[in-house]
Parts: sequence; C-alpha cells; structure tokens
Amino acid sequence: LRQRGVEEHRHRCHALGAQRGGWAGAAAAVNLAQHNHKVHWIEASRQLGGRARAVELHGKILDNGQHILLGAYTSCLALFKTLNITVEKSLLRLPLQMVYPNQSGMHFVAPKLPAPLHLAFALFKAQGLDRADKMALARFSTTARWMDWQLNDDCSVAELLQRYEQTARLIQLMWNPLCIAALNTPPERASAKVFLAVLRDSLGAKRSASDMLLPTTDLSALMPHAAAQFIQNKAGHVHLGTTAHSIHKTHPEHWRIESSSPEINAVQFDAIVLATPAETSKRFLAQLALNQHDQVSPNHEALIDSHKSVSLPEFPQDLSYESITTCYLQYPSSFKLARPFFALVDNPNQHCWGQFVFDRGQLHQAQQGLLAVVVSAAVEAIAIEREALALQIAAQLAHAFAAPELANPLWHQVISEKRATFSCTPNLQRPANQTSHTGLVLAGDYTACDYPATLESAVRSGIAAAQLLS
Repeated sequence: LRQRGVEEHRHRCHALGAQRGGWAGAAAAVNLAQHNHKVHWIEASRQLGGRARAVELHGKILDNGQHILLGAYTSCLALFKTLNITVEKSLLRLPLQMVYPNQSGMHFVAPKLPAPLHLAFALFKAQGLDRADKMALARFSTTARWMDWQLNDDCSVAELLQRYEQTARLIQLMWNPLCIAALNTPPERASAKVFLAVLRDSLGAKRSASDMLLPTTDLSALMPHAAAQFIQNKAGHVHLGTTAHSIHKTHPEHWRIESSSPEINAVQFDAIVLATPAETSKRFLAQLALNQHDQVSPNHEALIDSHKSVSLPEFPQDLSYESITTCYLQYPSSFKLARPFFALVDNPNQHCWGQFVFDRGQLHQAQQGLLAVVVSAAVEAIAIEREALALQIAAQLAHAFAAPELANPLWHQVISEKRATFSCTPNLQRPANQTSHTGLVLAGDYTACDYPATLESAVRSGIAAAQLLS
C-alpha cells in the first residue's frame, strides 16, 4: 500500500505468476512490496515454485528437478537475505568440484584458498587428467582472463573450446558437463558468450563465488513460500488457483485483468508484471495488440491462436526449448554415496543418460537412500518409455559405482520437463523487460540478461521488472 497525500491508495500488481509461482514473479512481487506497493500475486496453479517446485512422490516431498546455485548468484542471495532465509541452514555450501565415481573420470576439487590460487592448486592436484589436459585448462583460463571473459563475436561453446585447443578428455570430463549444467544446451549449440559470463562470475571472481550451493529443503519451501508470506505481511495478496484469461488497458494509467476470480476482475491496477513463460506472455501481448487494433475475435481460442500473426516488438524471435529429466531411485536407507553429488560420464550410444547424481539423503534427513539423477538437454532420453529409462539409468549407476545392487532400486520415478529452459544459442535476441505498453513489463529467465535460464537470471529479471515500475 503506497499512500500519496492523505489516503490515495494505489495498486501495483504482479499479475500472472509464472505458471506455478516462479522465482521471477516472486522476486518482482517481493521487490514491489518492499517499496510499499500493494501487490496481488496471481497464480494459476495451487502450488508455488514454477519450474523449481516441490512435488509429492511415494509419500516424500521431492523436487521436480535438481538445482545447484552458485556463490556468484548475488541476486538470489540478496533476496534470501530480504526474506530472512538463512543460507547456512537452507543450503549446503560445497567448494567447486567435478568428481566422478571410482576413477571413471576426473577428480577436481577447489580448496579454500584465495582466487585464483584455489583453481591453480585444484588443477595441480587433479586426478584423471594428464599433463596435456592440465596445460590446456591453464591456457584456457589464462586467455579467458586476458580477454576479460568476453567475445566480440559470439560462437558455439564447442567452437570456442576448439579454438583454444582444449583436449578431447578435458572437453568430455570438464567443459561439456559444465556447459550443460549451466546453459542446459549442448556445447555444439550453446552460446560461448553466455558460457563465458557464467565462468567470469564464478571461476573468474573471488573463491566463494565458485562455491556450489545445494538446497537442503524442497525448492518451494526454499524461497517462494517465504516470498508469499513476505507479501502478505506487507498487506499484499497471493491468489492461488486463479487463472488469468486476458489483460485490458482501461485508461492510460489503469489495467484490468479478466480471470477466474471475481475479486481480481473488480480490481483496477496501475501496472502488471507479466511473469509467465515466454510463449504465454507472447499470447497475452498478442491479445492486447489485437484489442488495440479493434480486431478482437469473439472466439477466445481463435484469438489465442492468432498471436503468431501479430507483430510484437517485445519478442524479436521465437525461442526454442531444452528438456531436463530427473530420475529418482530409492534404495535401502543405509545406502549412501561418498559425496553429496557426483558427475557421471554420459554416453547415449550405450544408454548411459545420467550426467549428475545427487544423494538426497545427504541433503534431506528424511530421504536416506534416495538418489536423483539428472539428464539435461537430451531429446533422445525424453523419447524413451519412463520405466525403461529408469532401469537404464539404474544400470549406469551400478556400473559407474561398481555396485551391482544399484541396478535394482526399491522404486523409481521419472520427472521430465520438456520445456525446462530456452535453448541458449549464439546471438540469441532475448526480450527486454520493458514492453511498448506503459505499466506492463515482462519478467522471466528468458528476458535479456548475460546469464542463461537459471534461478539467478529469473530473480534478476523479476527485480529489473519491478524497478521499472517503482
């Protein structure tokens, strides 16, 4: 509630939270509430979290996917501080590492030394890399620092690695997994500029910036629930299970939302943060453009489908998407990995799909014996029947850890997000937060940013959108 004069009540609305109350919408809503705007957080789902949310499976509260935050995620960490989220209690902090099981790959762990000594020492002590591999990695790091982690002309990550003569083993064990983990896009199609930006803020910054932060609570509880409580404490409202159908500008400075809620339909808003997925936001903007040109169709579905024919300066090009699959495998509660997570050597030709495995029991006390295996940017894996995929991943773990019992989990569950992130390709033109409509802004990890689709880019976008309205 912002007061002007004596009793002038104004509404600032974060409308249309990202499908399931995503982090971009949460960040925007919190920032607006901080600046004394009365916020209505409107969410179609009955659960908060968006693509980083909790799900209930086999009587356990799990996540729809695994997320590693970095010490370089300054916007996320600042948001946590605003929401009184204690990092030490909610996240397990680990040094930068790339460790494979049973010497199947490499063993690279950065010690607690000042940067860049921590990387130099980790490289010196790294196992599984020969002298040529280590020299190539040192050469890449030195050159990237000299270039200030920037490229004049974007190219693919694969091309960048070839240009700087990275060895095949180093590419397989270090660069490819880092690229897929950071950008969720195969190196052959991933933007080298964006990849370097992530490396700049982690490997090229202070030591703590490269730390890996693993949530020790479910993703919905980690931030979105705290954000909702913060908004309500600031006299705002969180509307779950409320579907927005369209938005209308009723006055140069006023907006209305047509939704499934009579309460929302009756409110006049000063501004809207459109924090839905890119395609959904595009549809709402297309509706708005058609309304402005008096071309409104009486058929709502026809209106929705017509968005492709409308010129939208906010979206210079269509986005393509990448999938992420998480396979949960439950073993006896006595089972435990030697580390909270390991990298895995993936080889689709041998039905080895997993790229990382997390021991959930080391993160959540109630999930002993539960492993989560991540398969990113693998279209072939999505096409496999889930039962078969789970058994192939279990067989991969059994071989990688030399533990035959891992081939037979007590139960398994596969969760796939077919449009988990946009494809972070070279020279991708991403929409700005500002639209051509006064009082209407976009928020989402797909908006213009030097980061890929991560929790950090979502939070940055939400804050940037809110600041345009404050």
